[in-house]
This record gives sequence, C-alpha cells and structure tokens, in this order.
Amino acid sequence: MESKILNLLSENARMSASEIALRAGLDTAAVEAAIADLEKRGVIRGYTAILNESELEDNKVKAIIEVKVTPSREGGFDQVARRIARYPEVIDLSLVSGGFDLLLTIEGNSLQEVASFVSAKLSTIEGVLSTSTSFMLKKYKESGRIMQSDE
Repeated sequence: MESKILNLLSENARMSASEIALRAGLDTAAVEAAIADLEKRGVIRGYTAILNESELEDNKVKAIIEVKVTPSREGGFDQVARRIARYPEVIDLSLVSGGFDLLLTIEGNSLQEVASFVSAKLSTIEGVLSTSTSFMLKKYKESGRIMQSDE
C-alpha cells in the first residue's frame, strides 16, 4: 500500500487522499492514515513544486559542485556532509561514487555570491580537499518533467 501511495504522490504531490484512494483501490481513511504515518516516520520529508525558473522574474544562480573529501575517522563522509548541509545556500547534497565524493547543488543571487560561498565557506571546511564548480545554464528536465515546450 505504501509504495502505491508514494508513487502517486511522487507523480503529483497535490493529489488528494481521496484521489489516491480511488486510483490505488484503497479506502480514503486508510490513505490519510498511511500518509500521516509516512510523514511522522520521516519517509515523506516535504512537498515541493517543480518550477520553470526561466519563467521567473527573480532568477537565482545555481551551481553544481563536486567535492573531494578526506573522510574523518569518527564519522566517515557523514561528518563533513552534515556540516556542509547546514549552509542555506546548499539545496541538494549527495554522497556519490566516482572521482569525487560529494555532489552539491547550491544557489545564490549572483555569480560572485556563489564564488564567495565556495572560496570562503566550502573550501575552508576541514576535510574538503578540492572542489569543481559548474554553473547551471539551462534546465531541460527536472524530476521527470520536461521544462521547455517543443514550440
């Protein structure tokens, strides 16, 4: 039951419990209870809208940053990742395999603000060995949604 509910909410987080129940062949009260339980357990951490940022007046500068880290003895990569995650500029942070360890998406009001974050905050964290920053120029697809029409 949970997987059906989660799949439908991933498709459209604004879907009502009654619509989920209808689509999944479940009772509305059971769906409401399951969603409340999933939220309480932290499985569902929040609900977001997918925005076409090219249509917004207040367009933020976004960057993807690859970070090479020396893991700490006590906490491995987690200790450094938790410290980086506290910065409000960081909107996504993942441990990844490959040539670097952490992948961040950050946003700022200008290129200078993003550069300042990297040089003054990120690179000064103990355990951060190197960073590589790429600025997002255009988004074609996000969360399974194509961002530009074929006009």
